[in-house]
Parts: sequence; C-alpha cells; structure tokens
Amino acid sequence: MARGRGRGRRGQSAVEFVLTYAALILPLTMMLYHISNMMWVWHSAGEFTRQGAQYAATHCWQPGGSNVLSYMRQNTPVMFDRDQFRDGQAEIEVSYFGRNAESGALEDYACEGTPCSRACVPDVVRVRITNYQYTGLFSYFGLTPVSIPPFTTSMAVESAGCAPEEEACTE
Repeated sequence: MARGRGRGRRGQSAVEFVLTYAALILPLTMMLYHISNMMWVWHSAGEFTRQGAQYAATHCWQPGGSNVLSYMRQNTPVMFDRDQFRDGQAEIEVSYFGRNAESGALEDYACEGTPCSRACVPDVVRVRITNYQYTGLFSYFGLTPVSIPPFTTSMAVESAGCAPEEEACTE
C-alpha cells in the first residue's frame, strides 16, 4: 500500500514548481530586470547631461550651442533608446548665461563678437534633456512608455577652450 501512495504524488512537486515559477518567480525576475534597466538608463542620461555641460564649459560659445549638440549626439552613451538622443526625439537644450554687472543676476547670453573668440565667453552654461521616454520592452507588450523627468546640469564656464596666449578658442 505504501507503494501506491507515492505513485500518485510524483508529479505534484513538478506541477507546484511550474505554477510557482510561472506565477511568482518569472514575473518578479522580469520586473527586477526592467527596473534595473530603467535605473541604468536614468543614471546614463544624468551622466550624459553632466558630460555635455562639461564639454560646453570647456569649449567655445556658439549661438544655440551647435557644437555642444553635435558633440552630445555623436557621443551618446551605450544605453537602451539611445537613438532618441541621436535623432532628436529627446530634446537637448544648451543655454548660456552672462552675469549682469549691476544686479549680479544671470541673464541670457548674447555676444556681438565672433563666436569662438575671447570676446565671447559666457559665465554659465546649462544643458538640459527633456521629452525622453523610456520604452524598453513596453512597446513590444503594447504598454505606454515611461516619461522620464528632465535632467538639467548648470556649470560655470571654465575657459571656453581659450588659451591665454591665443585669440581664437577651441571649438
């Protein structure tokens, strides 16, 4: 009789494992994977913004920050959805500011001189990434993408790529 009881229960543990795996372990593993991937992209986008601001602070001023935008689009870090940064779906804004001599407040920077010259060196640069949406595998499953809040980094302009002995600055 003892032998008969064991035969009926042989597949029970396998069925319990499959049910537990399908209902609990697999969804938790996939959730952990997607959250980790989203956090990696979050960190990469924040670091990407800081690198763009550092580049802008050490290279010459150009109206609209075209040199900074070009640099950032060419040096997008390896991450999910990097094409959004390259193609312009995620917007990259570069703003330069100058300090008002009377009030000390920061104002939008404008220069009458030649770009990439010692005459046109702003005081502060701000790089901002907006409208980035993390898609991951959400689009594959028909889910809406996750909107990531804007990343902003402001930095004092160090040298604008100008060497003390030269009139022109590094682009």
